[in-house]
Amino acid sequence: MSIDDTAGAAGPADNHAGDPADSPFRHEQTARDEAPQFVLPLVVRIEKAAPPTRTDALEAAARAVLVMLADERSTGDGEWALAMREWQDARIRKVVRRARGAEWRKASLLPGITVGGPAPEGVAEVPVAAEGPVFAPYAEVRVFPPVPLDGWPKELAKLQVSGTDLDDPADPPAAGPATPVLWLSPDVAMSAGKAMAQAGHGAQLAWWELSETDRKAWREAGFPLSVRTADPADWRQLISGGLPLVRDAGFTEIAPGSCTVVADHPALRR
Repeated sequence: MSIDDTAGAAGPADNHAGDPADSPFRHEQTARDEAPQFVLPLVVRIEKAAPPTRTDALEAAARAVLVMLADERSTGDGEWALAMREWQDARIRKVVRRARGAEWRKASLLPGITVGGPAPEGVAEVPVAAEGPVFAPYAEVRVFPPVPLDGWPKELAKLQVSGTDLDDPADPPAAGPATPVLWLSPDVAMSAGKAMAQAGHGAQLAWWELSETDRKAWREAGFPLSVRTADPADWRQLISGGLPLVRDAGFTEIAPGSCTVVADHPALRR
């Protein structure tokens, strides 16, 4: 899974972030590095008996970031608003950890929001054990309000960052033309956790770029989205097409400045 992730951006996202030279999504050293650093924790549920597919986990993580950004507790005078502002004033870091069984139940007691991806067609809920919880073998991700980089709650700090990866048993279907798509680079290999964080960055950039009307429509629809790996022949056009683009800061796994995700929302193509 991923460790610390910070995104960089090129294109329209810099307009939202204010002065591009001090954007929270640049991989170069900026004044934002002097601010107290916060992180948005995401925990993915991975039960041994039925782990989620990779694509479902990526989509649930992206959706969880959007749900957190849109939640009334994250804005105005909401109880999470100060933490959200402090997080967005510094580097935009997301950390993905994994949990199962009792670990997941303990994490679920902390303030946050659980997002579950849609169950694949024909999949029924599966009991883990007679005395255990019932769960579906698709992705559940819980997102928590930002915490200081070195101030994680103990229930989350002890969760594993690495050790389990996820796979797709078959290629996911093509995304519909009206569905927002977070296109992953075909050139950058990432663990499932790293890719989950990057998908979350892409979703956040799309949210920032949308008008209030388009944000409302996306939220009321339940934040439909797809995460897909771009065809190599299309990738260069995607990264040069003016859509929000995530560049990784290079703290883990991949080289600084690597282009990882293009956020392709239909409203941003107009």
